[in-house]
Amino acid sequence: MRKHLGIFCAFFALGGAAMASITVSSPANGATVGSPTQFTASATSPYPVTAMMIYVDNVSVYTTYTASLNTSLALAPGAHYVVVQSWDSTGAVQKAPLNINVAGSAPAGTTIADIDQRSGWQNCTVCAGAGGNGTAASFSLTQNVASPSMDGRAAHFWLGGSTPYSDALWWNQLGAEPNARHFVYDVYFYYTNPNAPQALEFDVNQSVGGIKYIFGTQCDIRGSHQWDVWDGASKHWVATGIACPAPPTYRWNHLTWEFYRSGTNQGTFVAITLNGVKTYVNRTFNQIPSSTNELNVAFQMDGNYAQQAYDVWLDKISLTYW
Repeated sequence: MRKHLGIFCAFFALGGAAMASITVSSPANGATVGSPTQFTASATSPYPVTAMMIYVDNVSVYTTYTASLNTSLALAPGAHYVVVQSWDSTGAVQKAPLNINVAGSAPAGTTIADIDQRSGWQNCTVCAGAGGNGTAASFSLTQNVASPSMDGRAAHFWLGGSTPYSDALWWNQLGAEPNARHFVYDVYFYYTNPNAPQALEFDVNQSVGGIKYIFGTQCDIRGSHQWDVWDGASKHWVATGIACPAPPTYRWNHLTWEFYRSGTNQGTFVAITLNGVKTYVNRTFNQIPSSTNELNVAFQMDGNYAQQAYDVWLDKISLTYW
């Protein structure tokens, strides 16, 4: 009798394990899709499902702590290997692998090049602090610097002062572009002291249709040591998990950020490429109301605990949008 009971229990355990599964409603395996790509999936298990994740080309790009997901992800054109994965409360993992192809390429769009050489750069220091009410720093901008530069006309930014954690912000207005929804911010930066910056911030801001979309990013060198992105509605930085210790010094670092805004009030941080290494971010946040119409790029230097003075050179700043 005990033997039969053991067989029954083993059969029941195997049957329970077989009940755990993932159903991916979209995209279909082998499908050719556009970007952003819609992902819809659900997970079942004899035990509570605690999380679901999406991996694209072996990189985690999305996590939800529920038994289902319904999200859109911006993916580069070409073939991608996708895994939708779930966990239950026992730690059991289920995986659903997919191969998809993202069609086409991004439109050529409109590119504003050499923004570092443009006139009309504006600045502030108090507004660069926490809550837009920080302490004043010393700062300067010198344009058309021959060395170091990539094209003989770099912009030289300097931050100093005596109050710890003081910052300075610079921005250049590019005119209202209400039809622009996708953005690629491309810049080269050069600096010499890896210990002085608290963080280096690179932003694109668009106000249109009563909403201000803040695509704020920072390399949080002395804080999280990660790339952070700005949650516009909640007004705080969110760490991405993408490492950003001090970037290399005495060389030109090539940085590209990709963003897009939805038809509602949401902005998505798509991907970052630093020195040829691309990582998908795919973080989406609600944004805030605004009565203005504008598009600008911005750069901010943050001071550290000792407010050590330091320099940053930017060159070949461009913004492509469509």
